[in-house]
Formats: sequence, structure tokens, C-alpha cells
Amino acid sequence: MKLLIITQKIDQNDDILGFFHRWVEEFAKNCEQVVVIAQFVGAYDLPRNIEVFSLGKERGRSKARQLINFYKLLFENLSRVDAVFVHMIPLWVVLGALFFKIYRKKVYLWYVHKSADWTLKLAEKLVEKIFTASPESCRLKSDKIIIIGHGIDTEKFSIFNFQFSKRRKNSKFKIISAGRIAPAKNYEILIEAAEILKKRDFFARGPLRHSDSEASGPALGWEIKIAGSPILEKDKIYSENLKNFVKEKNLEDKINFVGAIPHKDIAAFYQVGDLFVNFSDTGSLDKAVLEAMAAGLLVLTSNEAFGNILSSEYFTSKNPEEIAEKIIMLSKSEPDPGLRDFVVKNHNLKGLITKIVGVIKI
Repeated sequence: MKLLIITQKIDQNDDILGFFHRWVEEFAKNCEQVVVIAQFVGAYDLPRNIEVFSLGKERGRSKARQLINFYKLLFENLSRVDAVFVHMIPLWVVLGALFFKIYRKKVYLWYVHKSADWTLKLAEKLVEKIFTASPESCRLKSDKIIIIGHGIDTEKFSIFNFQFSKRRKNSKFKIISAGRIAPAKNYEILIEAAEILKKRDFFARGPLRHSDSEASGPALGWEIKIAGSPILEKDKIYSENLKNFVKEKNLEDKINFVGAIPHKDIAAFYQVGDLFVNFSDTGSLDKAVLEAMAAGLLVLTSNEAFGNILSSEYFTSKNPEEIAEKIIMLSKSEPDPGLRDFVVKNHNLKGLITKIVGVIKI
């Protein structure tokens, strides 16, 4: 099968969309040829049966010019492919609909977001199927929706972290988070929980029998590292407000914003962590939480999509007091191999691409 993929970005150094580089590699293993049209093309290293074309966003092309390039590339490539796979942006389905119909190409959409705007509703009428990760990830009522899980590279996010409990007594307890810095991530809640932890001084000596000769908590205290960067202007304002909030709470010695980390390097960031936290309002299965689980970390999230997946010890409200209590509890917990097993079974990349290609070939 020859497949055309339309996506936002091909750039293995991108911190948010860099993961899609691995998706394209896996598609290439299952297809004779893959043609990729991306708005933005950066660094990539892909197999020889993949061709990559850019709409020119990385060169500063206007939206009008990008649209012209889109139609030009459709005209040049649709006749030599068997089907079209659109990643995340329903608008590309709508804009290309006439071309897809003229060339009689079936179109398939991947969509993971709680928003169901007019572009998604219109795209649903135009595509054969919509692939999504969970029931919460595509909130349309349609018999075209196929729930197939996420695509986590479980070989990249390996089980190296299952040994972290052995070093915990002689190191800080490391709480980490990763993803775009944006209001939907609710990082201010984490800051409020951190203030509670610092006031209780739990991690300095354990749960407060000061006559104890040995702390039951991590001996060298704790720290929080947040990886990610803002994208939109409102995100940048939010990011600055967060840093000011950290200063206001006198938590500069506890919370560190480490900036964007290329997705190809994010596994190394997870490797230094003990607990991954996520209090996002995205409403769909957050890929970063699944990556952390695959890497062997304990997790704590308030994301509603995980409510029926994770046991209560790993799920929380957005109340800072409850979050602080659960962080304290998890600091004394051993790694849980069941978290990784769940991702390997239900959300591994190879299985996801195999399922998608299997549906397209029918």
C-alpha cells in the first residue's frame, strides 16, 4: 500500500510533535511507500521509502502560500497513493475534500482532543474512519470512530526506572512533569501543593517523629522539574505568571522550569524522575502520562480520561491538599510494573500503526 500522510510538523527535535517522526517510521514498515505533506519540516532521519514535502511554514510562508502549496502537492501526489491519513487537523480534510473526491481516495483521520468544533463535525462527513485513543478523546457521536489507543514507543520508554527505589534513600525524591506550558496544564495547582509540602517539611525527616534516627521519607528532600515551553502568546503570559508565583511562594529552591526538551531526548528526562504528575484539563488520554508509565515511573493525575484506568492511589482531584497527601504516600511506594504493562498492552506504537494500516487496507 502507498499512503499519503498530512500532518502539522516533521521535526524529531520538536518537544511537542517530535513523537510523530517515530509514527512515520512505523508506517514505512507497514507500507510500500509513504508520502508526507507537513506544514513545517525540520530535522528528520527517515527510511528511503518515505518522501517528505513541506508547505513552507518553517521558511515563513504565509497561510495563503501554504494553502497554494497544499493543493499543488495534492495534485502531484494523489494519483500515486492508495489512501490518505490526516493527523490531528480536521481542517486539512475539509480543504482537500474536492481533490480527494476527484482522485477517489479514501481519507482517514486521527483525532485526540475534547474539542468537537465545526471542522471536526464536517470532516466526519467526509472521511471513512476517525481513529482516536479513548472515548474521551473524540467527543462526537459517530459510527465512524474507532478507538485504538495511543502510540507510545515502549522500546524507547523502557523499564530502566524500575530501579529508582534503590537510590531513593540517598537522593532527592524527584517529581517531574512534561508538556506544553499552557493554562490547561494547571501548573499553579502543583505549585500550591509544593507549598504545602514545604511547610510540612515531610521530606526532610519523614512523618515527624523527630526522635527517629532515620527518616522514613527520602533523606535529601525533594524537588520538582517541569519540562516544556509556551507556544501561544497567552501561554507565554501564563509561563511568566507561573515563575512569579514560584517566587511569591518562596519555592525557587524546589521548583525548576527546565525548558523544552526534544522528544527524542525526553526518555532521559523521565529517567531522572520518581513520580510524574499531570493535572491537565485536556480531557483526553495525555500521551505524556502514558510515556511516564511506560518508563516505569509512578504517576499522579487528575485528568478525567484516566479516571477509569488508574487505581485511586494514582488519581486525584485538583485539590492541592489531596495532591500533597498523595505525593507523600507515593514517595513511600515501590515502582509498579503494572503501569508499564498497561501501556505495552493497550497503547504501544507498533500495535497502533498495525491496527490503522489494517483498517485502511480493508
